[in-house]
Formats: sequence, C-alpha cells, structure tokens
Amino acid sequence: MNKTPSEAVQLINELKPLVATEEADVVFCVPAISLIPAVEAVKGTNIKIGAQNMYYEENGAYTGEIAPNMLTEIGVEYVIIGHSERREYFAETDETVNKKVLKAFEHGLTPIICCGESLTQREQGITIDFVRQQIKIAFLNVTKEDAIKSVIAYEPIWAIGTGKVATSQQAEEVCKAIRDCIAEIYDEATAEIIRIQYGGSVSASSANELFSQANIDGGLVGGASLKADFGKIVNYK
Repeated sequence: MNKTPSEAVQLINELKPLVATEEADVVFCVPAISLIPAVEAVKGTNIKIGAQNMYYEENGAYTGEIAPNMLTEIGVEYVIIGHSERREYFAETDETVNKKVLKAFEHGLTPIICCGESLTQREQGITIDFVRQQIKIAFLNVTKEDAIKSVIAYEPIWAIGTGKVATSQQAEEVCKAIRDCIAEIYDEATAEIIRIQYGGSVSASSANELFSQANIDGGLVGGASLKADFGKIVNYK
C-alpha cells in the first residue's frame, strides 16, 4: 500500500529506462486504484502490470472486492494471489487461494502464487512440509497446461520487510522443494518450466547471489521496487 496514482505514474516513468531489457520479464503490481494509470504509463514498454489481489467471482454482493474480468478489461495481465500479508491480515486461506488461482486462469490472468513459512515454523523444522501443503492446495484442480503459465513466489514471512534475507542456500532449498512438489503433482517437464521466484527483502546487493541459484528464477521485490535500485535488481548480471 504505497504511492498515490500520480506518485505511481511518476515512479513508473522513473523506472522505465532503468528496467528496459529483453533479459527479464518485468511486472509492476500496483494498488488497485493505480491500475488504470499504470497500464497507460507502461504502454510501448517491456513492462506488464499486475494487481495485488482479486476475488474469485465475476460479480455480486462482495463490497470492496475486484473481479478478474475487471482486471483484464483494463489491460492487467498478472495478479498476486495469497501474499503472506493477505493471509495474515485478511484471513486468506489455502482454499481461497486455490479458488482465486482457478479463477485467474479462467480469465487468462497469470497468477503469482505466494507461499512461505513463519519464523516459528522455520524454527520448528516444518518449513518444507508447510510450503508443500500450500503448493498442493493452491494447485488443486489446476491443469498442467495452466500450471506451466503460473509463477510461484516463495516468501519466508520472517524475511518480509524486516531487512532479514534468507541465505541463498535457505532460499534454494525451499525453491527446489517447491519444484520437486510440482514434479510430483504433474511431471518433471512441468516442474522444469514453471517459474519460481524468491521474495523477502530482495535488494540490489543480494540479487546476484539469490538469482544465481539453480531453482530461483527471479524475485518478488517489495520495498526495493519503490526506488531506482530496482533497476539494478532487474539487471543484476
């Protein structure tokens, strides 16, 4: 929840030349009120626009929610689903995440499906089991053809906005477990294709080591996306 619509456009205009590359897919996920001006601001660039959330119905008495067809009509192509903050503060569950994932695919949106453990869960040694559960339920009834289009973002809750970053080894271990889980649900080919990102205090200084890991295909970037340093993350090589 950062930037007014005019401030969002100003930031996008600042970042456009810094992220202009064919080496990476770049998606800005902005607050709902800024989606329309953001879509306009990125026209003619390599940048796509994503929403931070959506509901799993097209219409109805769901005051305050945004439907998937509302997003697609204005040119939104991605949507973050199940972010840890949505789960923590707004009571999202694995089951509602699954409903949203299915609805996103139904409308041609690319879901960025978030998963990740708390500090307590990590300290108790149940990280892998917990994340595997999140993934298995998120992909319930998702076809292989849709699954390969999705993005999975592993975001250890204890590393979000805290300045703490999972070591590259910790991040790689969980991202590999996620890929193995996808292989179990579908097959090795699907697991190889699917894009798995790391999110959690990603910065220009940590990007190279994180993204050089075999099973980390990019980043879900929070605070660092609000400043020019985001360009360094996109062009980390």
